[in-house]
Order: sequence, then C-alpha cells, then structure tokens
Amino acid sequence: MSQVWKVLGDLVERYDLIYQTGLFFRIVVAGFLGYLIGYERTNRYKGAGMRTHAIVAMGAALMMVVSKYGFRDVPNFDASRIASQIVSGIGFLGAGVIFVKNHSVSGLTTAAGIWATAGVGMAIGAGDYFMGCGAGLFLIFTQILLHDVPFLSREPFQGVIKITTNQYDSLITELLHNLNEEKIKVLNIKVGKTKDNTKVELDLLYPAGYGKNDLIIKWSNDKRINSISG
Repeated sequence: MSQVWKVLGDLVERYDLIYQTGLFFRIVVAGFLGYLIGYERTNRYKGAGMRTHAIVAMGAALMMVVSKYGFRDVPNFDASRIASQIVSGIGFLGAGVIFVKNHSVSGLTTAAGIWATAGVGMAIGAGDYFMGCGAGLFLIFTQILLHDVPFLSREPFQGVIKITTNQYDSLITELLHNLNEEKIKVLNIKVGKTKDNTKVELDLLYPAGYGKNDLIIKWSNDKRINSISG
C-alpha cells in the first residue's frame, strides 16, 4: 500500500512540475513581448528601454499567475485582488519617466507604454495568449505607425524661446508679426529689463510639423538680438 502511495506521490509531483513549467512559460512569453516593446522605445532614445519593459511584463505576468493560481488550496479566494493592484501600482514607474521642461512635457508615450506593457503581461499570465500576444504586437505597431507616418504623427507642440535684446520695442513688433504669419500661437510673454538689455521669454504653441530650430536660426541672424535659445 505504501508503494502505491509513493507512486501516486511521484505522479502528483511530476504533474505539478509540468503544470508550473507551463505557468513559467507564460512569464517567459510576457518578458519577450515586453522586450520587443522596449526595443522600439530604445531606438527612439527614450528613458525606459528593453530591460524596463521586459521586467514590467514579466513582473505583471508573475503577479497574475500568483493571483490566479497561487491560492488553489484556499477555498473561495478572490483571484482579482492582486491583479487589480497591478493596474494602479504600475503608475509609479510611469511617473518616473515623465519630465516637464520649459513648459514642455516629455515621456508620456513611454509612460503609457509601460502601463500597457503591464496589461500585456497580465493577459499572458492569465493564459490569454492570443489576446496578450495580439495586444503586444499591436502596441508595437501603433507606436511605430504613429511615430513614423508623418500625417499621423504630427501634432501641435509647445515650447519656450528666450531672447535677450537691447532694441526691444522695434524687435517685439516684428517678431510677433512673424509668429502670426507662421501660425505660431503666443501663449504667454514674460519681459524682464536690466540696465543694458531686455530679456523676453515667449511661451509658444507651434503648428504640427513646424521646424522650431529653423525659427531660432533665422532670428539668431538678427543683429538686434544678443542671444536666443529655446
């Protein structure tokens, strides 16, 4: 009888090992998809790259597996408790890649990508391979498409130009007229005067696809301007 129990015990252990190997495979798949998503971000020199996205996807998949399958010995457990915390908890990573400089925000797309990557990992961890793989590949396709196709990726953007001049009155009228012709909207103007110069800070909204550097180079040749940056 003891021999029978030993054989049954070995079968259970072998089945459990195969079962857990299948669950581990989900984490591997999630990590691979996260790596691909991060690869696209790395090629655009973004803050969060392949390692970050891969780890986010693997971590989300691991937590999803634990949430869904880790409490089989507990009757009436709530499989959604851990999963629901992933969605809100991943936000601190996204916040770490968002930067605000000169009234311009960067990193939002990467932050959204990290959040979506966690969703991909959760789907794979739950065993929804088709949905997880489909969503991961579609996420990569969307990032590439909306970044590389001009008429889809162009959108108005905000920026600041700082100018130092000793001929403010004549310069500002011509400058504002030129900005209006270029369809650049002036959101705010700050003026500070010193003994010899006047410092002007323009908060601008550029039209989609506008070459901001071309504007700076153009006005840097104006002899009334001592310095210009933006």
